[in-house]
Amino acid sequence: MLSALLVMAGLAILIGAVLGFAALKFKVEGDPLVEKIDAILPQTQCGQCGFPGCKPYATAIANGEADINQCPPGGDDGIHKLADLLGREYKPLNAENGAEKPKAVAFIDEQTCIGCTLCLQACPVDAISGAAKQMHTIIAPLCTGCELCIAPCPVDCITMEPVKETVDTWKWRYPVFPLKQQEGRTA
Repeated sequence: MLSALLVMAGLAILIGAVLGFAALKFKVEGDPLVEKIDAILPQTQCGQCGFPGCKPYATAIANGEADINQCPPGGDDGIHKLADLLGREYKPLNAENGAEKPKAVAFIDEQTCIGCTLCLQACPVDAISGAAKQMHTIIAPLCTGCELCIAPCPVDCITMEPVKETVDTWKWRYPVFPLKQQEGRTA
């Protein structure tokens, strides 16, 4: 009995060591440009750009297969950041992909919800909680405002509510210019 345990423990250690070595030896590095582009994108996973999510869109931009102006949730600010990162010329948002809207969060009218779970299946970030034939609700901090849950709802109980500006969500909307110290002056 003890010898069987020792053999199993020895095999586990050996296999673990082989897997650890293989993970280090055959590690595949991701493209750092794709990671930088993906960090700029809003991570709504809405598909309005024509790709199934932000990471595939970032990969397509890095490979030159997609333009930088296809992301309505990222808006004008996102396009400017992508243009700066990639050294490309700014282009206005492509109207075929949609229009820029203010940030919003889905809201479910709980009195109308029939618990069909169609919105659960449509949500790419699992921001909807509920069960079959039970009321559903939105987990607001997880909701990206992609609007993918609205179309499948058979009773139209989902609406988009604009995110109210609070101390946590407020952002300076104007360009910020770095201050330069004047020559010949000492502080």
